[in-house]
Amino acid sequence: MAEAQVLITHDVGLHARPSVKFTKLAKGFVARIDLALGAEGPWIDAKSIVKVMATKAPKGSILFLRAEGEDAQDAIDALVSLIKRDFDEDGKHVHSA
Repeated sequence: MAEAQVLITHDVGLHARPSVKFTKLAKGFVARIDLALGAEGPWIDAKSIVKVMATKAPKGSILFLRAEGEDAQDAIDALVSLIKRDFDEDGKHVHSA
């Protein structure tokens, strides 16, 4: 079992685009991965885009992650890194032509 806590610093929090990136990355691991907004839960399947988006975790929230399985630590490390990198977005969602 691997566990971590990570602060969301992304401007929009865990909404549409960040949720898609998060669940896509989570699905790349065989470990069971769960997500919660508090240490006591409720825990949800981190591979479910519907459930992850439903958390509507705003900027400043602490995400609690746990994983169980052969690549559990790798999964947690990768997800924490993604969140700390603001989901690889610069916060400016304007695309130039």
